[in-house]
Amino acid sequence: MAVMAESQLKSGTIFGDTDTQEYVYMPASEIGAADPVFVLETKEGRLDIGLTEALVHIRRLSLKPVRHPRLGHSSC
Repeated sequence: MAVMAESQLKSGTIFGDTDTQEYVYMPASEIGAADPVFVLETKEGRLDIGLTEALVHIRRLSLKPVRHPRLGHSSC
């Protein structure tokens, strides 16, 4: 699961839960970066996180590929 989620994150998939409004994604500006930064977005705000932390949040919060309310569809 972690390898698949990592691959999806790096290809632009937005993971989230529309009920709790929690999302994890990689901004377009990070595409091709050697060590990309990911975003954890909640009702309280946005936080830049690393890949390991992004994968932990996806697993812990049971996030799935979703349509973000502002950013639109993920690449999946």
